[in-house]
Amino acid sequence: MALTSKFAPEDPVQQDKAWCEYVESLQGTDLPFEAQWNTFQGIFSLRTEEDGPPVVWTPDETTRTCSNIYASMQSLGIPSYADFHAWSVRNKPAFWQHVLDRLGIVFTKPPETILDIANGVEQPCWFSGAEMNIIDSCFTAAADKPAIISRSEDNEILSVITYGELERLVNRIANGIRDLGIEPETPIALYMPMTVECVAAYLGIIRARCVAVSIADSFSAIEVNTRMRIAGARHIITVDHYIRAGKTMTMYDKVLEADVPVAIVIPSKDSTVSLRNDDLLWDVLLSSEVSSPSVAGDPYCPINILFSSGTTGEPKAIPWTHLTPLKSAMDGHYHHDIHADDVVAWPTNIGWMMGPWLIYASLINGATMALYEGAPHTAGFARFVQQAEVSMLGVIPSLVRVWRTGHATEDADWSRIRLFSSTGEPSNRYDQLWLMSRTGYRAPVIEYLGGTEIGGGHLTCTVLQPASPSTFTTPALGTDCVILDEKGQPVDEGHTGELFLIPPSIGLSQTMLNRDHNEVYYADCPSDPYGETLRRHGDQTLRLHKGFYRAQGRADDTMNLGGIKISSMELERVIESHEAIYESAAVAIQPEGEGAEQLVVFAVLDHEVDSETLRQDLKTMIVRQLNPLFKIYDLIITQDLPRTASNKLMRRTLRTRYQEIEHK
Repeated sequence: MALTSKFAPEDPVQQDKAWCEYVESLQGTDLPFEAQWNTFQGIFSLRTEEDGPPVVWTPDETTRTCSNIYASMQSLGIPSYADFHAWSVRNKPAFWQHVLDRLGIVFTKPPETILDIANGVEQPCWFSGAEMNIIDSCFTAAADKPAIISRSEDNEILSVITYGELERLVNRIANGIRDLGIEPETPIALYMPMTVECVAAYLGIIRARCVAVSIADSFSAIEVNTRMRIAGARHIITVDHYIRAGKTMTMYDKVLEADVPVAIVIPSKDSTVSLRNDDLLWDVLLSSEVSSPSVAGDPYCPINILFSSGTTGEPKAIPWTHLTPLKSAMDGHYHHDIHADDVVAWPTNIGWMMGPWLIYASLINGATMALYEGAPHTAGFARFVQQAEVSMLGVIPSLVRVWRTGHATEDADWSRIRLFSSTGEPSNRYDQLWLMSRTGYRAPVIEYLGGTEIGGGHLTCTVLQPASPSTFTTPALGTDCVILDEKGQPVDEGHTGELFLIPPSIGLSQTMLNRDHNEVYYADCPSDPYGETLRRHGDQTLRLHKGFYRAQGRADDTMNLGGIKISSMELERVIESHEAIYESAAVAIQPEGEGAEQLVVFAVLDHEVDSETLRQDLKTMIVRQLNPLFKIYDLIITQDLPRTASNKLMRRTLRTRYQEIEHK
């Protein structure tokens, strides 16, 4: 029975205790979540902002003492997490040396120094004199240990590939790349779902010292062509088609439409794909059985080109180096507490940073990766999580909402899950609390905010700190930040500002292919109150009381739609190609004041047209030219768009205007 404010505890400590006791009382019951939510609201009905957000999970002694963070603190003689974080940012060379030792990072030639900032914190030199290939660090686990557990949505049988088997496959691919005469440093694109073959191809490309070009499998032929052009890639590895949510997703046809010079095609079962003259089947790439030593080089050699949409029409091309995976693996080790006996699943794609992140965070930590080929919003995926005995499950908030509303997890046993993580877009308390309820509130949600240009997160949580739904508890280890208001001053508790990073840190990009890196991240940035150089990132962040934070979306004109980052200008380019539209503005709003961003389109018409017809036209155009996952939440026909004196479109004003109208 839900508590009313009349009977709710006034003291915040007693509120947290009351929730803990309530959770204990739920064990073995089957109370509907709506009743649990009502009780949550009742218990915390007298909570004030100054009390901090409601605490719904606190680590027990076993969780705390068995964590990777605790092990490091013990070995270093550091008494508290706050002290550990402070040490990690004040003594970065010592911290990263400790990380190298903890993760067992393999160097062909060890570094002479860990960090040199003679050229400034914007362009630090990490591991000078070292030689390495990060793929070597992915195969330090025992050869007979499971590396990947997988299955497809049309087959209930699990497949398991060990570390030894995966490395042999990676070696065959690396040898096949060399046998084809492809030179080191050549960019090779990957355009396919996240499968065993995709992971092996990714690792094989880098082991051969070529550069993997990550392209999401949901992208249109136009977007494939754009990314291939930016990266300078002539080769692409793809599949002819695959099944998702019962539908056939054609890939090779899009490659042909994108006019890619050379495609290496993985045929589907019983496939009769007909190739162009210069294209090759996957088996040709696997011709060599001999071992394949990694081609080592400078840690700054590019290994992967990923794309992140900015505030201009063309996506930003961000090179990852052999250094970047260290950030991914470190975040996995400490903030996601990944151990060698964990099974890690995260519905993602090689085209987004969480695809490579999942590979490195799993393999460098010696854990097992769980891959599902198909639609993750279905009951089939929920059963796969149970079958594979997943212990760490990553999500995006919009996926959680689909699970909840579609009842996809009702028949699945998720008792092996000990930790969730959520990234890609702002979450909301209702859905995150529902997610925790799937494990009887045993598993916390590690909120994880970062970016492609970071190689991981800058705001996150730990298993040593209490958790509150949809909030962050700490900057990531080895990373520090400051939240500034519009006057460049640090915000007080209870206020929102723009988050800036304090460089240097491993993982932070230092170059871009198609932008001036300094212009994007450092030009016109304010200094912090102590005069330190700051790096722009673009997240609006609410500094809550008691050391918590909440994401408030982007400060610039970039948005996250379904966990995919895209610029307003990319959307507007497509929208304004409609013959009835004179000009447009694409903005992201949070309809409930928190949670997933939704796309609202403001349109000035060139001539009159039925609004519903226009909305359907725009939907079709966005699906075909950008991504079928992008949905229009609302279409507003307007007479004009607000602009500055210099004619810059004021999208922030439109966001505010829309939210004011919506809440009337």
